[in-house]
Amino acid sequence: MLAIFNIVFPIFSLIFLGWICRRRNVLSAAAATELNRFVIWLALPALLFDSMSRLTAADFANLRFIAVFAAGVALVFLLTAWLRLRQKAAAADVIIDSLGSSYANVGFIGIPLCYLAFGRDGLPPSVIAMVMTACLLFAVAIVLLETCLHARAGLGQTVTKVGRSLLRNPIMIAPVAGIAVALSGVGIPGGVQQLFKLLGGAAGPCALVSLGLFLAQPVQRGAGAPVWLLVAFKLLLQPAVTAVLAYWVLPLPRIWADSAVLLAAMPIGTGPFMLAELYQREVTAMSRAILISTTLSLPTIAVILAWIAHH
Repeated sequence: MLAIFNIVFPIFSLIFLGWICRRRNVLSAAAATELNRFVIWLALPALLFDSMSRLTAADFANLRFIAVFAAGVALVFLLTAWLRLRQKAAAADVIIDSLGSSYANVGFIGIPLCYLAFGRDGLPPSVIAMVMTACLLFAVAIVLLETCLHARAGLGQTVTKVGRSLLRNPIMIAPVAGIAVALSGVGIPGGVQQLFKLLGGAAGPCALVSLGLFLAQPVQRGAGAPVWLLVAFKLLLQPAVTAVLAYWVLPLPRIWADSAVLLAAMPIGTGPFMLAELYQREVTAMSRAILISTTLSLPTIAVILAWIAHH
């Protein structure tokens, strides 16, 4: 528990710093939006490009792990979407909520925890899971959101408008460019690499401070309906589904199966909040879901680690 707390503590601290800065008017009410825009347009694209440009074919050699982790994400995403549609939620809200219930905080909590639990053997699965979450799942959500925004136009116009939006979206362009660099084998100059490292390193802290800034604003009534659904699905359902897949349906080598379950048990990452704030959908619910899931993940992750140790 202490080791988990030490990993999670900086996340709480950054959220609290944002919260206290807003409460004391050190930063204005518009700061959350502007900081989030910095992350979306500069810091996160730099992080995605830098991460993808360093990958090799060996990083994705375990296709069964990819299938297991992706299936766990997809099942939770689709079940959340089905439940929210039954509740008559708007299409854009359904997408944001579905992203929240299946988007694991692999980068900040998953990678250090896997390293702590499994040593260097835990790094390959956690890197793959981070790329799948931060790039693939994020990209799917953006495509769906853009399609919803332009759904009233005809099919041809919708495809054109969505295509243009995606081509102008740095979060979509950056990982594709990173893959191109990785496949080409072209070396990136040291100064350019350092630029991407500096920008990418700011993505997480800025997103967490932005989250804290938003949490300090007055609560909107009726905005928290899906919060506990998202938290329960993320902390309980996703690791349970992934465990069934990893141990019995598509059995993985022990270290990969344990890593898949542990990574699936991570709390909700900041990605859903960034999209919620950018598109102004479900922002209040998502910000609270992230905070609650991160808090409750301390005991749930400890239980899963204990179960893995005795499994």
